Amino acid sequence: MKLRAWVLASRPKTLSAAAAPVIVGTALAYRDRAGQISWLYAVLALAGAALIQIATNFINDALDFEKGADTAERLGPMRVTQAGLLEADTVMRGAYLCLFLAALCGIPLVLAGGWPLLAIGLCSIAAAYLYTGGPWPLAYHGLGELFVMVFFGIVAVGGTYFVLTRDYGRDALVSGLAVGSLAVVILAINNLRDIAGDRVVNKRTIAVRIGERGARVEIAFVALLPFALVGWLALSSADWSLFVPLVALPLAFALILGVDRSSGVELNRCLAMAGALQWAFALAFAAGALWKR
Repeated sequence: MKLRAWVLASRPKTLSAAAAPVIVGTALAYRDRAGQISWLYAVLALAGAALIQIATNFINDALDFEKGADTAERLGPMRVTQAGLLEADTVMRGAYLCLFLAALCGIPLVLAGGWPLLAIGLCSIAAAYLYTGGPWPLAYHGLGELFVMVFFGIVAVGGTYFVLTRDYGRDALVSGLAVGSLAVVILAINNLRDIAGDRVVNKRTIAVRIGERGARVEIAFVALLPFALVGWLALSSADWSLFVPLVALPLAFALILGVDRSSGVELNRCLAMAGALQWAFALAFAAGALWKR
């Protein structure tokens, strides 16, 4: 029972947000270095990203309950602290353990990449807590989307690319924006689903600020933005392999249609679609890099 509770708290369906940027960053590095990259560093980057994502989920589970944002009326998947499966203090200790293990994964990356990787690691660990914790939690002030875009897009893709190539450029930045947009989709759907409860506890997400109609427009925009970005990259660099991720575009349209037709608990199905879209985009991106190679 305890193991099941920890698995639930880790929210495995959200881990695409951690895996997708590492896959894309690794694919870019593989393309640009003619396949000559360290797969050990890629695996360590993936493990570190997943551990930080799980820690963030644990902290969110514990602190949202303590702040009153998670109640018996919540529409999303079960939160273990609110359900009484684990104590908040226990979940927080699990989060700290995950952050410690993430730091261990990061040591070889810092030794390889120097101070930029150290800065990325420290900021990522701090942000995992500050997203829901601290005196000014980002998620409660409408900064959740910015947090996700930066740390599950720009930083994760760029950091992975940098440790594998010791370089950073336009393609890594634009690809990071694309992957980060897909992570924002998941958060925005969550916030749309929880809009009524968040208003009650004064959790000022972007969905609360702009309303349900505006939130649906936001989701449509960030679901389509990645395809515009990689399309522009493909055209500007004459790299036709970058068109491969466009195979996931029909799934983005299906997701937008599903969000437009759903509300409340029905949006949980759309969350599963958003995770599938992340996986499809990242794997298609990797396939394009392998094809070019």
